[in-house]
Amino acid sequence: MTLRERIAPMLAWLPKRKRDLRAELGERAPTSPGPDLWLVTAVLALTGFGIVMVFSAGAVFAAKTYGDWTYFLKRESFYAGVGLLAFFVGSRLDYSVYRRITYPLLFVSVVLLAAVLKLGPSINGAVRWFRLGPLSFQPSELAKFSLALYLAVLLARKAEKVRDFSIGFLPPLIMTGIFLGLLLKQPDLGTAVIMGVTALGLMFVAGTRTSYILIAVLAAAPVGWKVFITGEAWRMRRLLAFLYPWQYRRNTGYQLYESLISVGSGGVWGQGLGQGHQKLFFLPEAHTDFILAVVGEELGLIGVLSVLACFGLLVWRGMRASMKARDPYGCYLAFGITCLFGLQTIVNMCVVLGLLPTKGLPLPFVSYGGTALVMSLFMAGVLTNISARAPEPARMTLWQSLRTVRSRSKNRRTGGPDVRVVVEAR
Repeated sequence: MTLRERIAPMLAWLPKRKRDLRAELGERAPTSPGPDLWLVTAVLALTGFGIVMVFSAGAVFAAKTYGDWTYFLKRESFYAGVGLLAFFVGSRLDYSVYRRITYPLLFVSVVLLAAVLKLGPSINGAVRWFRLGPLSFQPSELAKFSLALYLAVLLARKAEKVRDFSIGFLPPLIMTGIFLGLLLKQPDLGTAVIMGVTALGLMFVAGTRTSYILIAVLAAAPVGWKVFITGEAWRMRRLLAFLYPWQYRRNTGYQLYESLISVGSGGVWGQGLGQGHQKLFFLPEAHTDFILAVVGEELGLIGVLSVLACFGLLVWRGMRASMKARDPYGCYLAFGITCLFGLQTIVNMCVVLGLLPTKGLPLPFVSYGGTALVMSLFMAGVLTNISARAPEPARMTLWQSLRTVRSRSKNRRTGGPDVRVVVEAR
């Protein structure tokens, strides 16, 4: 008998014995799918692309204004570094810990939104930022995440009574209304609309009666039209500039007019990275809200479609994470974060292409901005954590959660981490 024939039974016995020991000890092989790599890839690609485009769109403006043509590049790279750290923390920290800080965070967000109206400087007619030396902080970015957390907690806890008006509709409507009222005082109509639509969408998927949602929309529509569209002369002029951009191209519609020229001059393949002309003090806010116009001019239709494809991938994987979450709370939180990203992207792109009136909304991950980039990356990290479908850990402090590296296992609904297999000898 050869040596191979002698050891063959032993080699066959070892894996079986290993499986038996694992069963006896109650161990489970890690079967969690882990973080969604497609989601991570989309987020990192958009962030890297944003750094490049901010540099391209803002170099000339930075050289004239600050005397340093790399000014925006260095600041955006710093914000991206902080944001990637926040992304890592959000992806590693189990999302269940946010339940414990939801209401304190909600209170802080309301206080900051109210305080910025008194303490924040007026920039282009809007009061939205706190100035902290060379840095600034925009509380509305924190408010978006806080509202998503609150709605996820409330709707998951009241799952059995979500169709009741006084339980499943009135409390989230009141809290959303407080946020919207403070945002409209800044004024920040774009963010207010995004948060309002996200809240209604969450209530709809949670099972709130459709009739309640329709009544709320129909009741708010005429009030919104009267107060926020025709109530101020400058708002009405902006609406007219949206409807007739060529007639108002010298004044109110100047930004939209230059944006359309920028996008149209790029053609299919664009004029080349860094070769655009509209950013040379023709197109206002070229490195912030209207950065997609620079993408269209320099990278053409292909560049715009590539950005749209990345955001489409992000939204698709976010919705997939929502549908496959281990619990209702994770489902609603993932849905809310994904809606915030998707709606803001749609509004920004439509504004740049002349499909919506001009609003001061940046393109997530791509436009220049500190608070927006850091908070967007953190929320993307939370979404990544939900996509991993790890079992809920034992109750621990926030600090312990940050220090703990947990193994991944199956969705909690298919068997929690405490399930043990008992092998009986017969």
